[in-house]
Amino acid sequence: MRQAIMTTPGVIEFHDVPEPAPGPGKVLLRIKRIGICGSDMHVYHGVQPFTKYPVVQGHEFSAVVEAVGDGVTGIEPGMKVTGRPQLACGQCRPCRRGDYHICDSLRVEGFQAPGCAQDLFITDAARVVPLPEHFTFEQGAFVEPVAVAVRAVSRAGDLTGTNAVVLGAGPIGNLVAQVAAASGAQVLITDPSEYRLDIARACSVANTSQVGKESLAEASTRAFDVDGFDVAIECVGIEATINAAIDNIAKGGRIVAVGNFPEKPRVNMALIQDRELCLIGTLMYKHEDYQRAIELIEAGRVVTTPLETKHFPFEEYLAAYRYIIDQDGKCMKVFMDL
Repeated sequence: MRQAIMTTPGVIEFHDVPEPAPGPGKVLLRIKRIGICGSDMHVYHGVQPFTKYPVVQGHEFSAVVEAVGDGVTGIEPGMKVTGRPQLACGQCRPCRRGDYHICDSLRVEGFQAPGCAQDLFITDAARVVPLPEHFTFEQGAFVEPVAVAVRAVSRAGDLTGTNAVVLGAGPIGNLVAQVAAASGAQVLITDPSEYRLDIARACSVANTSQVGKESLAEASTRAFDVDGFDVAIECVGIEATINAAIDNIAKGGRIVAVGNFPEKPRVNMALIQDRELCLIGTLMYKHEDYQRAIELIEAGRVVTTPLETKHFPFEEYLAAYRYIIDQDGKCMKVFMDL
């Protein structure tokens, strides 16, 4: 079978490797779609600090069950599925309290462990998540990033009747905005890219603001009048956006940091203290977040079709990365088709 290996940053080799067989408690998946995300791009550029090379990438995927190992129940050949890429130890304190997504020894397939960039992929039955049969393979591959959004929004608490700002309208920011709206918030999304804001509006996120043409204070007043916003969800990962949230949120507000910060930001802790702001982190997801993501997509409360930008055949993995770079922000989700 085919396997794509990133041997060094920006270099992918294809190998013909033996087909695996599922052992006890394992499931053999035939991969159909792989989504490329920002974290994958960090690996491509060699700036993902927790990834060593060579690495088999791929963690956003949809698949069809090819075979199951002994002891596997509830999962059968032919089912459409996706799955969580987290490998947790099960023994550390976070794992013992059920927070396996922040395991002290967490490894993620596609980064610290081999991912699914191959025709056939073995995974644990416990991490497989069945999909509705009518889901497209693209919707199935979107479940992982939607689960990121579900987890992030849940960290902000009950959003019913709140005003929420999402900073960043890339794929994750877009999905966070949709999940926040589905959770009862009135949402404003901001981004420098008019292209990304157009996609947000196509996903029914009506309140948008283009960074550079309007300040966050001005946009907040326009969207929410004098009440301002109670919740900010930062989906960029730079100093300017986290400080914009801190500077403009209402007293007692909650700020959720979703973006990966490659550089340590300087933030105004005086305002966090003086205004009783809550600064909250979020990482990945739990199994129930995957299930909630599927429910939201199935109900049409999160739409993914406007985010589908382009497909590449599996053998053109490098071309897909180069396309994303060449588009300079004018693309959302690129898929590898197997």
